[in-house]
Amino acid sequence: MTTFHCVSCQQLLTREVAQGEPLRGPERPVGHEVVSPRMAPGTFKVNFDASLLIFHPDDVPGTALHPDSRRLVGCCGLAGQDGPNLVCSGCGIEVATKESDCWTDNLVMLIASAVTESVSSRLSL
Repeated sequence: MTTFHCVSCQQLLTREVAQGEPLRGPERPVGHEVVSPRMAPGTFKVNFDASLLIFHPDDVPGTALHPDSRRLVGCCGLAGQDGPNLVCSGCGIEVATKESDCWTDNLVMLIASAVTESVSSRLSL
């Protein structure tokens, strides 16, 4: 299992997760509804150029909303189009962008350069 920490203060940002694949998304609903998360709980995916790590929104409890309200725009949730909108809850540096609006995917993208990875090995006896 893997956890991710803030590169600045080492605050734990994520729950324990394992690499996985995005879930097949439903057709975009009519109207103002947020789609189901793109990742299953407890999984993450590295994007095509390894600059982002894609998570289920519930798997990043060590983050907080950005203090700049201009980063928090959206209709039914966060659009994620105005720069990172999540910060480390420990030190406040920008660490991720959450998309959760009615016209976006439902996910969190951690900035790979803003985090460190910790891999735990659990031995089963």
